[in-house]
Amino acid sequence: MSEQTDHRTTSVIRRATPADVDAITGLIYELAEYEKARHECTVVPAQIETALFGPAPAAFAHVVEVRADDSAAPVIVGTALWFRNFSTWDGVHGIYLEDLYVTPEHRGAGYGKALLATLAEECVAQGYTRLAWSVLNWNTPSIGFYESLGAVAQDEWTTYRLSGDALAELSELSELPRQAG
Repeated sequence: MSEQTDHRTTSVIRRATPADVDAITGLIYELAEYEKARHECTVVPAQIETALFGPAPAAFAHVVEVRADDSAAPVIVGTALWFRNFSTWDGVHGIYLEDLYVTPEHRGAGYGKALLATLAEECVAQGYTRLAWSVLNWNTPSIGFYESLGAVAQDEWTTYRLSGDALAELSELSELPRQAG
């Protein structure tokens, strides 16, 4: 957990807790709006709670919590939602950052960098060899930010996705027998 303090605010980067689920879900919707894809975002808080805190967590999250002064309630102003991936070449896990988002009014305060540094620290502590994420090609402010940290674009790769009808149709195409279990 890292902490920043000035005369007006105290900010903390910490692991998310179940009490943060609604705030994280709201930030996901803000990110979807920013990415011009709000119509594609259908997640509900119960799904986020299960993914992060259910019996078999599939994802993890850190949040930026800001308190304007000692008497104010803290507010979640940023999040990094991530999961472990695996490198067959390195033979160890890494972190895939699914979402990094800081509210517009809190950008420029170092919170995005602090969230990424926290994930880098997690990678190093766990012996992971990679921290990876995707960014939209038109998002030049984020691209510049990532490059300023030493991140390298993986331009030789193209990301593919199956979803909706195409996913359902492919799931029915296997012609080989399947072994139970």
